[in-house]
Amino acid sequence: MSLLILTFALALVVTFYMVPLVSRIAVSAGLLDKPDGNLKLHNAPIPYLGGLAIYLGFLVSLGLTVEFRQDVLGLLLAGTLVLLLGLIDDMGGLRPSIKIVGQFIAISVLIKSGVWVQVSAFPVWVNIAITAVGMIALINAMNLIDVMDGLAAGVAVIASLMLCVVGISNDNPVMAAMSLALVGSLCGFLWHNFPPASIFMGDAGSLFLGFMLSALAIRGEYTAVHSLGFVVPFLILSVPIFDVLLVVAIRALNGYPVYRGSPDHFALRLRTLTWSVRRIVVSSYTAALVLGVIAVAVMHAPVHIAIVLTAIATLFLVIVGLWLSRVRMARGR
Repeated sequence: MSLLILTFALALVVTFYMVPLVSRIAVSAGLLDKPDGNLKLHNAPIPYLGGLAIYLGFLVSLGLTVEFRQDVLGLLLAGTLVLLLGLIDDMGGLRPSIKIVGQFIAISVLIKSGVWVQVSAFPVWVNIAITAVGMIALINAMNLIDVMDGLAAGVAVIASLMLCVVGISNDNPVMAAMSLALVGSLCGFLWHNFPPASIFMGDAGSLFLGFMLSALAIRGEYTAVHSLGFVVPFLILSVPIFDVLLVVAIRALNGYPVYRGSPDHFALRLRTLTWSVRRIVVSSYTAALVLGVIAVAVMHAPVHIAIVLTAIATLFLVIVGLWLSRVRMARGR
C-alpha cells in the first residue's frame, strides 16, 4: 500500500509543477487554443500542452516505482506513440485518417507486448480485432469528451480510480499502480484545468488518456463471480462511451459528418439548457462516480443483483440520452 501511495504522490507532484512550465512553453511557441465563437467559447487564448505534463508525471512516477516487465514497457511505449501523435496534431493538425492509422500502430505495439482482450470462447484473431476496434473507439471517445474545462480530466480521474479498485480486487498490483499513477497525474493537472481553466490538455492529453484507460481496462479480470462481469469496464467508462454514442447517433440522423466538430456533445447540450460549466462538470463527475461504484458492485455482487444494477444503469443512460437528443442546438459553421 505504501508503494501505491508513493506512486500517486510522485505523479501528483511532478505533474502539478510541470503544468506551469509546459504552459510557458506553449505560450512562447504560440500553441494556443483560440476562441472561435462556435465550439470554442472561452474568453481568451489558452495554452494546450497540458497533456505533456500529464504524461511526464505518469512516466516519472511509474519509472521510479513499477517493475519493468514486458507488458509494462509495451504499454508505456505504445502510450508514448499516442502522445506524440497527439502532439503533432496539436501543433499542425492531422487528417482523421492519419490519426486512426497512428492509433492502430500504437495498439499493434501494445498487442505485440502481450496485452489484448482474451476471451477464451473466441479465436485469437477475433480477440485482437475486438482489442483494436474497442481501443480506437475509446481513444476517440476521450478526445470527443474534451470540450469543457475540467470535464475529460475529472471523468478520467474517477475511471482510473475505479480501475485501481479492480486491480486491487484482482491482486494485480501493477494495474493498480498504473491506474493510481494516472489518478495522481490527472489530479495535478486538474488543479490548473478545473473551470476556469488556465491550460488545456490538447489532443496529446485526451488521446493519451483514452489509450491508457482502455489498455488498463483490458488488463482487468471481471468475471470471477459471474459472466455478467464483462459489463464492468463499459460501466466504468460509460460517460465517454455515452458521449460518443450520442454524438454519432445525432450526427448520423442529421446527415452531418461524424468526424467534423459540432455542438452535439452532452456537455454542450446541457450548456444550451443554461447550465453553468461548473454544474455540468460536477454533475458529470457525480454520474461517473455513481456508475463506477455500480460497476464495482456488479463485479462482486450475486448475479441477480448484478442484473438489476446493470439494468438500472442502462435505463438511466438511455433516458438521459433521449432527453438530451431533444435539445435544439444551433448548428456550427
